[in-house]
Amino acid sequence: MRTITWNDEKQVVEMIDQRILPHEFTILDYDTYEGVADAIRTMVIRGAPAIGAAAAFGMAVAGFQSAAKSREALLEDLSTAGEYLNQARPTAVNLAWAVRRMMKAAEDFDGSADELRDYVLKLAKEIADEDVEINKRMATFGAELIDDGDHVLHHCNTGALATVDWGTALGVIRMAHEQGKKIHVFVDETRPRLQGSRLTAWELERYGIPYDIITDNSSGYLMRKGMVQKIVYGADRVAANGDVANKIGTYMLSLAAYDNAIPAYCVCPMSTIDFDLPRGDLIPIEERDDAEVLDLTLMGQPVAPETASARNFAFDVTPNRLVSGWVTEKGVVYPPFTINVHNI
Repeated sequence: MRTITWNDEKQVVEMIDQRILPHEFTILDYDTYEGVADAIRTMVIRGAPAIGAAAAFGMAVAGFQSAAKSREALLEDLSTAGEYLNQARPTAVNLAWAVRRMMKAAEDFDGSADELRDYVLKLAKEIADEDVEINKRMATFGAELIDDGDHVLHHCNTGALATVDWGTALGVIRMAHEQGKKIHVFVDETRPRLQGSRLTAWELERYGIPYDIITDNSSGYLMRKGMVQKIVYGADRVAANGDVANKIGTYMLSLAAYDNAIPAYCVCPMSTIDFDLPRGDLIPIEERDDAEVLDLTLMGQPVAPETASARNFAFDVTPNRLVSGWVTEKGVVYPPFTINVHNI
């Protein structure tokens, strides 16, 4: 089923609560844009494409939440909601992209307030449907890069849970598997929230794809031993020059891949590429609560000293020289990215 969807009968947006997977499967309802923003912030829903869809549905929720009688007053309420949603997670460009798309469409719409509410909801549903189709096209292009017998190393979670459905980098793996290729996946734990061992492993189990969970610091060793043939990961924002902002640890993974001559592919929709941002150093990097690092326990005891502090960066930036290619819905883009992105 989809990670996020609209319930017409209840007029709410429904999301799988990813914080409690794989041990519990729960769907939560949201009927306010503030609630949707909180779901994004607290990672009920996560992954750049899924966050974009959530923002779109958050705008639709805001339309029904508003008591405005006129089109002009409703546009003001939608603008307020968009600004609020944009603050939920600053690194993922899909969030701002979805809000901008929704606001422009609303401003260009000529109709009553009630007609505008329905129109905004229709557009949010279209954005969700588009995401599924885009992911399938990316998966088809990306699967061509995976050979029969490959051992593929995957970082974070980029499957159906990180999108509306199907997935980006994990979607590529899924497609290669469904094509009959015998592949094996090494799954980074992806600390500190363990999206790899919690979510990616859960998805691979459901698809019947063989995998092993590894500690984040094992990847370099596996590459040096010749145990990995491909690296795939997603992106939360890609700068115009090809620098990739993705889950923390991607940079170190890409460095090890480069040193061992292993291709590392970033799988992302065109909407994740920020053509207005010249380089990755300008991407805002979210720093989350240090409790996500310090609350770790081992054998029932806290790992860190009681007075310890921590820094918890959610993302890092991988320079374009370490990225072998982008897999997009239009095809695979190889370096130099600034030139070849316009040739697909």
